[in-house]
Amino acid sequence: MENIHPIFDRILDRNDKQGFLNQKSKVLWFTGLSGSGKSTIAAYLERKMFDAGYFIQLLDGDNIRSGINNNLGFSLEDRQENVRRIAEISKLFLNAGVICLNSFVSPTKEIRQMAKDIIGPEDFLEIYIEASLELCEERDVKGLYKKARAGEIKGFTGIDSPYEAPENPFLTINTGKHSVEESGEMLFQSILKHVQNK
Repeated sequence: MENIHPIFDRILDRNDKQGFLNQKSKVLWFTGLSGSGKSTIAAYLERKMFDAGYFIQLLDGDNIRSGINNNLGFSLEDRQENVRRIAEISKLFLNAGVICLNSFVSPTKEIRQMAKDIIGPEDFLEIYIEASLELCEERDVKGLYKKARAGEIKGFTGIDSPYEAPENPFLTINTGKHSVEESGEMLFQSILKHVQNK
């Protein structure tokens, strides 16, 4: 570390960039089982916010794992490193004034707490996309549950690896009860006061 010399004091700060973009940057962290609707709702919200004049970056599990985290597997240690890197990337977007929508299973409370600690509790809005395991298996959009049940995928969240639901999320959306449109609108209205630059 002795050869590292950060220049944070010489670069434009977050307030400058938030002012330029006319918004307050936040990280919305979508968590839930595979197939719960995280990516679908995040994509809906991205479009809704963009159309309303906000500047957003959506980070999705599969997209990140096909690029910057393509060297990581699905062990608990690798999942932790996956989330750590995502949180650090999110912090960069946050400091650039950008609203970040993160869609990741992030199965344990410890992993999500690590992300929250890196990003900062005042900027971390945890969104629990709730859906029963039965509903997620019924949807099985990627065919992953079928493979997990057949033993082709080991350590799959909800089957042979636990998912720990958030205890006090910013917002819980049950996709068994609400449509994508209803979920997206509910979320949009809930976060507006947190991202408006007033």
